[in-house]
Amino acid sequence: MRYFSGLSVAMGALLMSTPSHAQSAPAAVAAPRPVAVSVDASKTVGALPPSWRFFGADEPNYATMKDGEKLLVQLGDLRRGEVYFRAHNLLNTGDGTPAFKWGSTNIYREAKDGKPIYDWTNVDRIIDTYIARGVKPYLQIGFMPEAMSTAPAGTPYRHNWRPGFDYKYIITGWAYPPKDYDKWRELVYQWTRHNVERYGRAEVERWYFEVWNEPNGAYWQGTPEEFYKLHDYAIDGVRRALPTARVGGMDAAGPGGSFMDGFLRHVSSGKNYATGQIGTPTDFLAFHAKGDPKFVDGHVRMGLDVHLRGVNGGFDKTLSTPALASKPVVIGESDPEGCAACPGLKNGYRNGTMYSSYTAASFPRIWALAKRRNVNLEGVLTWAFEFEDQPWFAGYRQLSSNGIDLPVLNVFRMFAKLGTDQLAATSDAELPLDEVMAKGVRGQADVGTLATRTKDGQVAVLLWHYHDDDVPGPSAAIRLTIRGVRGRAPTATLFRVDEDNANAFSAWKKMGSPLNPNVTQYAALEKASAMQPQPITLTAEARDTVTTSITVPRQGVALVVLNAR
Repeated sequence: MRYFSGLSVAMGALLMSTPSHAQSAPAAVAAPRPVAVSVDASKTVGALPPSWRFFGADEPNYATMKDGEKLLVQLGDLRRGEVYFRAHNLLNTGDGTPAFKWGSTNIYREAKDGKPIYDWTNVDRIIDTYIARGVKPYLQIGFMPEAMSTAPAGTPYRHNWRPGFDYKYIITGWAYPPKDYDKWRELVYQWTRHNVERYGRAEVERWYFEVWNEPNGAYWQGTPEEFYKLHDYAIDGVRRALPTARVGGMDAAGPGGSFMDGFLRHVSSGKNYATGQIGTPTDFLAFHAKGDPKFVDGHVRMGLDVHLRGVNGGFDKTLSTPALASKPVVIGESDPEGCAACPGLKNGYRNGTMYSSYTAASFPRIWALAKRRNVNLEGVLTWAFEFEDQPWFAGYRQLSSNGIDLPVLNVFRMFAKLGTDQLAATSDAELPLDEVMAKGVRGQADVGTLATRTKDGQVAVLLWHYHDDDVPGPSAAIRLTIRGVRGRAPTATLFRVDEDNANAFSAWKKMGSPLNPNVTQYAALEKASAMQPQPITLTAEARDTVTTSITVPRQGVALVVLNAR
């Protein structure tokens, strides 16, 4: 019964996920828009840390399922040993069966006499799966095991939410404070000690540890002070087992408001509930930022401006306490909107090139904003993974569907090809940061660029052609000029993500949108999802200058890599 319910939701979302212009009669093709992009490979303008390498999902148990394991391989391969994954529900009571916005490990139970029973079996399977595939935990300590929960009598522990239900139905017994904070601390201590014994001290020192999720929202059914206490006891448990563990938080919903203000005061200068000392160890700060897409005039309109203002507001908070202002910052969820498991008209951007071009256009703006604000931005976490055994391209925010990569995942592959030295680069069609923050991309399309030099001397130039509105528009005819080229005339490789390249969703529609692709069709979709390197011709304009011409369609992304000689 669950399958057919999901299928009806998915089929509705499927129609919404098809770009609106693909459903209408072909419009007259407008002439390409000329765009000039210039890169100075001799001029480094700063560092570009690989903060894109963070991902996460509500459903932890999907990681150990067939398509989840396959996707973790893809994520780990982006930058092996440097990719992080954050998951909710790791401490939940249950049998490990996944569901929308749910998961469990049964890590903690109590005997009849109240003594704790620890069971690491399920949580070890999840973390083992990460580690084996080159992914490390951004370890969320939550939520409340059933035996510890102070939920009022009669409150169900596990929720039965599904797509279409009001979000309030998610909040059940797992969201409450513990009956005994000492037992809560001991659970965290024993878990951390177990992880050190199982994976080794050096490995666990590389993880991130944070407590709960969005406690300033519905996820926490206690007071702010009770959360600060929960946080203190958990961090004390972690540090008691591993004094060098990397700990922080609070992964607030949005900038966090007065709740975040209180948290920052508490961890910097308040009395620690667990130790009685002043302050709580804090190695990084975390908040969330989301966009706000709409469905208007028959098409999706994204909310990149809302997303960027959320990032800026979060930076306001992380910079507000002098003792913490230089700490590394992780945007613990950074997405076009707030519910990966909720399909619908406004979320019809997810399967195709709206999601990929949005991602390509948003990350450089977040990096630029961090540089402007002098924020030590360490991570920008994409809250998207996969939904196991759901209909094809069902309209959820995910990186793959039934084991087939979506276009957005290829943008992260492009990010993985970038270096950490940012080069001077300009586009005469790139919108100013302040304009995009104020009103999004609603007039002329945003044709932007970001260039880097890699450790092995390659120059990698990212190009995006983005608009908030999912409607037709002219392609960008880009004239790319790269100065300061070293050595002999280089060769170059082009990678593309657009309607016709690295796009399994487009290929699936051309197949007739089969509900159950056969083996031959599956292989064809895998091939269509892959980003294929294409040779590109460079013209030498001067001793150290080369040019090339590239047409990038609307909502397309391209990467040009000059091969080192």
